Amino acid sequence: MAMGTREQDDQGSFWIPTSALPMSASHPFYEQVNRILDGRGFDGFVEDLCRKFYHERMGRPSLAPAVYFRLMMIGYFEGIDSERGMAWRVADSLGLRRFLGYSLTDSPPDHSTISRNRRLIDLETHEAVFTWVLKVLAEEGLLKGKTIGVDATTLEANAALKSIVRRDTGEGYQEFLTRLAKESGIETPTREELAKLDKQRKNKASNDDWQNPHEPDAKITKMKDGRTHLAHKAEHAVDMDTGAIATVTLQPADRGDPDSIEETLPQAADTLVEVLADEQAGGHLSAQVLAEAVADKGYHSNEVLTGVGRMVSRTYISEPNRGRRDWSDKAAARDAVYANRRRIRGRRGKRLMRKRGELIERSFAHCYDTGGMRRTHLRGHANILKRLLIHVAGFNLSLVMRKILGLGTARGLQGLAARIVHVLLSFLRMIWRTVTHLGAENALLISCRSPTLAAA
Repeated sequence: MAMGTREQDDQGSFWIPTSALPMSASHPFYEQVNRILDGRGFDGFVEDLCRKFYHERMGRPSLAPAVYFRLMMIGYFEGIDSERGMAWRVADSLGLRRFLGYSLTDSPPDHSTISRNRRLIDLETHEAVFTWVLKVLAEEGLLKGKTIGVDATTLEANAALKSIVRRDTGEGYQEFLTRLAKESGIETPTREELAKLDKQRKNKASNDDWQNPHEPDAKITKMKDGRTHLAHKAEHAVDMDTGAIATVTLQPADRGDPDSIEETLPQAADTLVEVLADEQAGGHLSAQVLAEAVADKGYHSNEVLTGVGRMVSRTYISEPNRGRRDWSDKAAARDAVYANRRRIRGRRGKRLMRKRGELIERSFAHCYDTGGMRRTHLRGHANILKRLLIHVAGFNLSLVMRKILGLGTARGLQGLAARIVHVLLSFLRMIWRTVTHLGAENALLISCRSPTLAAA
């Protein structure tokens, strides 16, 4: 076989017929996603929602709403954390171009166009798209809404601790330490002296005293790995029967769990009633939606158990060891705590606690670790929540894909193909070794039985 060489062409053809262009191969995963979206009229739905944000004649060429929301879903499916990364990935992939409806002659969207669309389309429209995906899950039987588990995680903010300033004086951290050192008698403090002074201070990172001027929504908090950083708090309300995320809220990172659940749980109830109203009879809907709430011990408090107890029929919230408690003038709280304690010690309570760790932690891992949203690249809760809603909608859509294909992301499909090839190669290698080994044994047996060879 002759070896080919690369031909060097000084100038390519000026005119290329469209029929001569290579056809892009469609990715089987994204082809199935488009089949789900197109079959339920997704493009028409988002175009009607976003019509008020577009002008028919004025302005530069814009990004179609259906393309914009598909791009946000690509962020989850491909594990891309920034809009710039989405633009680069689409420009590099023929399969993703076809998923978005671009031909080879079309220019892929620039990251600035994606950002502009996000800024112009309001938060309510992103919430409506998230609810639309939940209705797809309800049609597929992947949303029950009876038992809801709640938990939260921290997302690293797009802001640095070294940029924080005092709320009262506007001083930077180094300026503040230098002033303290001079007040203590050190006229020209060195870097080591400032570090020693800072180490001796107590409550030195209080959100009441400090803020980042570029990202006031970010709060100083301790991350999962023990680092102190500016962060946001994302809270999920997860269907404990299917693993679908019924709602997601973004709140200050320093807000306690008993306070944040008061925002997340009512929002989950409203969303579930809206989504499941078409799937169930209206007379039985209120009894079937959000009948049980499950949470870890961080949410356990008298206020939560009495307040949530008025919204749901049963609570399953882990109880920390607080020792003996005084219930004087707290009869309602005592009854709620004791009833919750009986339930979590029962068989169903223990089973729900195991499922809580499995389903809710899995949603965090898929959305923020492999999904690429553990660190935010946007600023402001409204902007981050827009991206987060469609990102989580991609996670919910992956549950439908898992039901159809057995895998929820395109990367999972590629991994499956690689594992199948690996298994086939291992099987062929084993057959080859077996045949080679048997051939050697047969050759040795023939040589032993041959009279000529035996005489020799």
